Amino acid sequence: MNRHHTPLDQFICSADKALRVLAGVASASRPTPAAHAADAEMTEKEHKHSAGLMRVNHVGEVMAQALYNSQARFAKSENMRQAFQHASREEEDHLAWTAQRLSELGSQPSVLNPLFYAGAYALGTAAALVGDKQSLGFVVETEAQVEAHLASHLDRLPPQDAKSRAIVEQMRVDEIAHGKAAQDMGATSTPLPIKLAMKGMSKLMTSTAYYI
Repeated sequence: MNRHHTPLDQFICSADKALRVLAGVASASRPTPAAHAADAEMTEKEHKHSAGLMRVNHVGEVMAQALYNSQARFAKSENMRQAFQHASREEEDHLAWTAQRLSELGSQPSVLNPLFYAGAYALGTAAALVGDKQSLGFVVETEAQVEAHLASHLDRLPPQDAKSRAIVEQMRVDEIAHGKAAQDMGATSTPLPIKLAMKGMSKLMTSTAYYI
């Protein structure tokens, strides 16, 4: 028999999720796409560039966890809550893959992750409180922006960095699928103010996380 979750239960679960994400506790349900990619020699400049781009991607996945966490918590229906929780579990693969690749590159996640998590959580909450269909529209817009962002990284990563490129390509495929799933579930268009807020946060994230 399923236990009914009180608002306090939901708060505790949400806080626990946030702490695990920010502490770097993520497990992948699928092997990293980089597992069978060949290692390659890179110059120091290329090495740092790959690390910077993968740090940006890792921050993006931290934000994705915040978005789905908040949208699941404030969803209007149980079916919608479960859909967001399922998407969050799939996105956790990306979080684990990018963290592993950062470690392989001798780098580390952004020190600004707590700030980005908080900002993304606020945006996800705002979208969810409007309604489920609007919240799904937020997912569609988010995934469209992320897919474009990942496509640009495929152009910018060193050509020989097959490991990073394999991860980014699989992430891009997954994000397209998530956006389509949300659209098929009845998503409505995201209001312009939220779109602008999303773009502003994305610009801030990409311009800072590359370095710190």
